[in-house]
Amino acid sequence: MASPQLRPDDRVLLDAYSEAVVGAVERVGPSVVSISAGPRAGGPRGGSGSGFVFTPDGLVITNSHVVDGAASVNVTLPTGHKTRGDVLGEDVDTDLAVIRVDASNGDGHLPWASLGDSSAVRAGQVAIAIGNPYGFDCSVAAGVVSALGRSLRARTGRLMDDIIQTDAALNPGNSGGPLVTSRGEVIGVNTAVILPAQGLCFAIASNTVRFVVSRLLRDGRVRRSYIGVAGQKVPVSRRLARYHGLAVTSGILVASIEAASPAATAGLRDHDIIVAIASHAVSGVDDLHRLLTEDRIGVPTPLTVLRGVDKRQIVIVPGETPSAR
Repeated sequence: MASPQLRPDDRVLLDAYSEAVVGAVERVGPSVVSISAGPRAGGPRGGSGSGFVFTPDGLVITNSHVVDGAASVNVTLPTGHKTRGDVLGEDVDTDLAVIRVDASNGDGHLPWASLGDSSAVRAGQVAIAIGNPYGFDCSVAAGVVSALGRSLRARTGRLMDDIIQTDAALNPGNSGGPLVTSRGEVIGVNTAVILPAQGLCFAIASNTVRFVVSRLLRDGRVRRSYIGVAGQKVPVSRRLARYHGLAVTSGILVASIEAASPAATAGLRDHDIIVAIASHAVSGVDDLHRLLTEDRIGVPTPLTVLRGVDKRQIVIVPGETPSAR
């Protein structure tokens, strides 16, 4: 049986697609680096991954999990030149890190990639991943954006929002590499795959990257607020919600309170159920994390809780997350 013949229009479309992918790789590929992290003495085996230069003077974006806890970081440029990387800051809650490499090689300027606007990304558009899986330098995988606005759990347990899902094939070693459009704009930082599933790969959206990187360069960390409670999501009875005019069907049952924490100072108690903070409804721990931002540090904030069948308002002053100091 003869194989089906491509129509002229099909060839034109395929050639255009191929040219778009090639063009994007030619623009971004020279900025993609390979990263090798050496372990601390007595620590676990070092890791490896990818990254990309985003300023001509040698600033590199990668994943936090690639460099976290490393005694040394070595970076290999696409030219084969090897250099030391210095970690300027990392944020484990969004799995992002910024490192600096020596840009004095050559004219003092490295090829760099531009961050695009992830809010303009649409499901179905072409997505191209560039990285170094299993040590194969500058490997390219093309696919599409499968979905937008996904959530993914960080190693800290905090939820990462606005994650881009793609079917571009990612493998160990792709972590930290760029996900780019056909125009060569970086719309995400590749961060995770779900094994053994195929075609379930995720990238941190470029708008999140832009915000986090600006904070890492300014402060060396991302500052967030905390109140010092451990809790779990529990249902709020419909009758109680209706009686108190609550806009939630669940809340956070306070299981424990850290000593000398903002929650302890404010008089929060075990078994209270948190249902709102600063007039924003809270239906679970992830909602609370999203609302405990940098601008709430040190600011008196109303917290709405259920204590038994009573609704109470407690004024709490969130502190800075201890791990971020």
